[in-house]
Amino acid sequence: MHETILILDFGSQYTQLIARRVRETGVYSEILPCTVGVDEVAKRDPHGLILSGGPCSVYDAEAPQLAPDLLELRRDDGSLVPVLGICYGLQAMAHELGGRVERADRREFGRARIEVVDGGGDDPDLFAEVPDGSTVWMSHSDHLTDLPDGYEVIARTDNAPVAAVRNTTAPHYGVQFHPEVVHTDFGRQVLENFAYDICGCRGDWTPASFVEEQVDAIREQVGDRHVILGLSGGVDSSVAAALLHRALGDQLHCIFVNNGLLRKGGWTQVQDTFRGHFNMDLRTQDATDRFLARLDGVTDPEEKRTIVGNTFIEVFEEQTEAIADDLGHRPEFLAQGTLYPDLIESVSFKGPSATIKTHHNVGGLPEQLDFELIEPFRELFKDEVREIGRLLDVPEPIVGRHPFPGPGLAIRILGAVTRDRLALLREADAIFIEELRANDLYDEVWQAFAVLLPVQTVGVMGDERTYENVCALRAVTSVDGMTADWAHLPQDFLGHVSNRIVNEVRGINRVTYDISSKPPATIEWE
Repeated sequence: MHETILILDFGSQYTQLIARRVRETGVYSEILPCTVGVDEVAKRDPHGLILSGGPCSVYDAEAPQLAPDLLELRRDDGSLVPVLGICYGLQAMAHELGGRVERADRREFGRARIEVVDGGGDDPDLFAEVPDGSTVWMSHSDHLTDLPDGYEVIARTDNAPVAAVRNTTAPHYGVQFHPEVVHTDFGRQVLENFAYDICGCRGDWTPASFVEEQVDAIREQVGDRHVILGLSGGVDSSVAAALLHRALGDQLHCIFVNNGLLRKGGWTQVQDTFRGHFNMDLRTQDATDRFLARLDGVTDPEEKRTIVGNTFIEVFEEQTEAIADDLGHRPEFLAQGTLYPDLIESVSFKGPSATIKTHHNVGGLPEQLDFELIEPFRELFKDEVREIGRLLDVPEPIVGRHPFPGPGLAIRILGAVTRDRLALLREADAIFIEELRANDLYDEVWQAFAVLLPVQTVGVMGDERTYENVCALRAVTSVDGMTADWAHLPQDFLGHVSNRIVNEVRGINRVTYDISSKPPATIEWE
């Protein structure tokens, strides 16, 4: 059993980031819904509790509330379990204890400078080694106006006189800002102070220990039975395949489907890697014609995702039956490389999180497939999976690859998907990625790709007028994909890429660069 800090999810889009930041400190973390019973929390023997942010006001009729008994939870030695409330978590805690939360005259969204009011004397200091005046990230419309009895202010900003509080007699703390996002300069330090100085953790969780535990757990779960896995060539499914193969060897059967929406060279690269490098049982099927026929004329992005997802399941089932014929029985398990961000942006997972878009590999499998599910990475983020992939000897061109959506280029073509438009986008995207690699910029960005827009513009090439397509380039920097800034690539570099695309991809005469961050935009356009 690892030292564990439990995070109660009140619906924040950032809840998964809290878990990731805590794990960065070497302390294992798990997320539970804010509605979980106190007995269930106590059974897990947490070293500490973190209450996440959320989209509600504590006075909303349907707003989730904090169970008061959680603030009285004790460890085996009789000491109180430390609690840290973040944003809504702070407000829910204060509201439950008799404090007052009100709508702020001016909502606060973005960066602010924090002033540490009191370090806490001889008590553990939440702001130890956090410089006065450092930047924090605010995202709230309500604020705390009256403190509960026994609480005192330990930090403030110009717009938030109560930016952080502590209980003078119990290890209970709250912050109005979000220490989990990268925009808070010393957010990791705040969480580390909570985990080590306040909760007393030592730090006993690493990706290497995760691999060992998962290999043992998978072997125990599967026994002598068989597992199938849909391999896309992306980081998530590739590392999942490597982990399952280490645990099970020939009991793993991978299925790779060409949906006609892959990146340039993807069809051959995946086969070379997993048949050659890993010597896995890899079943392949080129179903390009089937996918493109069903996408013909479809322009709505959610409909595209549904079509791609449903068609993939159909082809996947055909390949599964072929494997069953070889084995003499159907495989009993289905493995997926599902990650935290897939789950939080798709379903109300472990709390009342808002749905943003549908991921075709999450929650879309029909019940009649009748598999037991293995999702070893459902509690991890992309960079953690990459580190695990390197431990498992996954080749760097795959483990370091930028994220790629399940529906592929279908959602990077705005409007109808056709073979001609796919060819244009595939070539433009390949040029962009090639130049990023050639200029040592590929690893400096989290994700980069081209988008084909549903418009044409007038251009002049030579002495002739053109009326051709517009291509948008998108590159972002991020730690985990939950928030992202647009990448400030050199202008000369962007000019060179634009020149190559216009000259080499016949059918594109204009290139733009997307300078939107997430939020308010998403990384993908659809």
